[in-house]
Amino acid sequence: MHHDSASEERALGIMTSMHIHQCAKLISTVSCRPATSLSSAFVSSPCCGRPSGRAPRLARRSCGAAHRTCRHRAMTVAAAQQDASPDQAFTLVGSGRVGTALAKLGSGSDAFIERGQPVNGPPGPIIVCTRNDDLQGVLDSTPKDRREDLVFIQNGILQPWLDARGLGSNTQALVYFAVAKKGETPIDGRTDANPEGLTAVTGKHAQAFAGRLAHGDLSCKVLDQTQYKKSMLEKLIWICAVMLVGAKNGNIKVGEVEKNHKDEMSTLISELASAGEAELRVQLDDGVLERLLAYSRSVASFPTAVKEVPWRNGWFYDISLQAKQEHKDDPCPTHSAWLKQVGAVA
Repeated sequence: MHHDSASEERALGIMTSMHIHQCAKLISTVSCRPATSLSSAFVSSPCCGRPSGRAPRLARRSCGAAHRTCRHRAMTVAAAQQDASPDQAFTLVGSGRVGTALAKLGSGSDAFIERGQPVNGPPGPIIVCTRNDDLQGVLDSTPKDRREDLVFIQNGILQPWLDARGLGSNTQALVYFAVAKKGETPIDGRTDANPEGLTAVTGKHAQAFAGRLAHGDLSCKVLDQTQYKKSMLEKLIWICAVMLVGAKNGNIKVGEVEKNHKDEMSTLISELASAGEAELRVQLDDGVLERLLAYSRSVASFPTAVKEVPWRNGWFYDISLQAKQEHKDDPCPTHSAWLKQVGAVA
């Protein structure tokens, strides 16, 4: 995740994965990768559903549950739709840090498309390496018969936007590797809680994307849509919580949030996890708080700011507004109050 607004969204997939250390060896064994570990990619998933009132569990899972999760995810990876090929050509929309980094991991046959240009390229994945606000322009520039090949790697919750445009099943990735400068080698996203890596991907081109990252020795988990939805939610919770707490306390660094404001982080994470689980009809794995704090430590030098609100905090704020319209209690009262305090909402 970069330090400026544009590069943060593209180069750093800010977030933490659901997977636990016990799963790492098993996942890497079955990940259909060419002699290196598959890289990290975060992907969003369908976000429909009605509140169920289920609260998140923040304690660590038991070993038995961990092994069951390992077996499930291993089968998910083994059942991926297509094999990764080192010669698979990509179409890369955007030639910034991430687009350039992905191209360097390929065979040299990729096609670059700059924003605003017609999206034409070889058969296969079309990786959209732009900011969220550029997505509509990219879609409009893509022929209808190629839109199913679009791969989205942006931060925030994309599913409502994708669903509204008939792209709900497209490949999505949660990217955790960082590229400090254009042309430099990506640095994998790993934490003390998730040493196996954090990037995750789901969808038609999941194996191709993970395989490309593997050529750079970057980790990447191939997930089904249910597991991806959970990972997407957890990443969304992290970026919304840490950025808001940081902004509220003077736009301090992420590491300062983790070190000096754990109580505020814990309050927000609990609220957002509960509301998100109810809205998406999922249940996050135990240990959410620990994983998110661990990820914060791994990106301690990153700045904080509340931005791209419609794609991030705005999704939770809409849940609060809906509850108010239905004469119900705000499920995220602290989040709503702090958003107003920092001027992110009226």
